[in-house]
Amino acid sequence: MAHRLKKEKDYSYIEVGEGTPIIVLHGLMGGLSNFDSVTSHFSQKGYKVIIPELPIYTMSLLKTNVKSFAKYLHDFIEFKGFDEVILLGNSLGGHIGLYHTKMFPKKVKALIITGSSGLYESAMGSGYTKRSDYEVIKKKAQDVFYDPEVATKEIVDEVYETVNDRNKLIKTLAIAKSAIRHNMSKDLPNMHTPTCIIWGKNDTVTPPEVAEEFNELLPDSDLFWIDKCGHAAMMEHPEEFNSILEKWLTKRQF
Repeated sequence: MAHRLKKEKDYSYIEVGEGTPIIVLHGLMGGLSNFDSVTSHFSQKGYKVIIPELPIYTMSLLKTNVKSFAKYLHDFIEFKGFDEVILLGNSLGGHIGLYHTKMFPKKVKALIITGSSGLYESAMGSGYTKRSDYEVIKKKAQDVFYDPEVATKEIVDEVYETVNDRNKLIKTLAIAKSAIRHNMSKDLPNMHTPTCIIWGKNDTVTPPEVAEEFNELLPDSDLFWIDKCGHAAMMEHPEEFNSILEKWLTKRQF
């Protein structure tokens, strides 16, 4: 289901449904379409689902970092006039959500992270020495998922195009360094925002122990596992992901 991209001021975003705003934050190589199932489901359940295009490759190199993206998110929330939002982030998007919550805790009523960076970054930006080899990039894209079939040709082509674009590659590596610099292990114990952690048991990018560490460090978190699932649970097991999240939001009265 293709959702129309709105363009207003400096922002491009998808917005579907009415109700409590859920702002979805995509990852480094993640397209907005990765969240089609989340968008379709929760926009029918009393939520306004908004997915902004994050300026991962459009900010100056100096501003290509987690903190700048978190500030951009804050500016977007202000632009939309929301008092409080629920943030949902995958991979780098989870890290941006966490950092935003650290900086602007009053703006975030709940946080959902899946395959999030912020504690463990070894997989980000590495292994692009053979970036011109399509088969190598295809394998790298497939490794993100438990089931390699989820990495469609469209996804592989997009990753291949990104890592072979010199400007995008430089920014990808800058983000990887920034993610290490903005490690959140010391911040998490002071962050009391209710957090739902949904993780693939077979995630090789951010392994299961990362989820356990998030759960230990965050004062108010719940951890849920999805079996036979890699780094992008909302793509690989959309129905299970939506079911876990809906139950959590209902239980926590969001």
